[in-house]
Amino acid sequence: METHEHRLKRIKMRAWHRGTKEMDLILGTFVDHKLAELDADDLDELEAFMEENDTDLYPWFTGQAAVPGEHRRILQKIQAEIKLF
Repeated sequence: METHEHRLKRIKMRAWHRGTKEMDLILGTFVDHKLAELDADDLDELEAFMEENDTDLYPWFTGQAAVPGEHRRILQKIQAEIKLF
């Protein structure tokens, strides 16, 4: 069974090694600043969000595509921390 500490390390690693530099910077910075403050539900949402392809994520951040309902809350948390536009 995975420990909470191991889960946080895994999430941080995944946030900083996305595949595109833009998403590395967005998610990695968010995780660096807020990971310790997220509760179990937030972590579940973040992990589900990070399962999506970067080619889908980036347009959600830029407003070029509609955000699926299940990802709106975590996207808003990230946007509140990371001021992109």
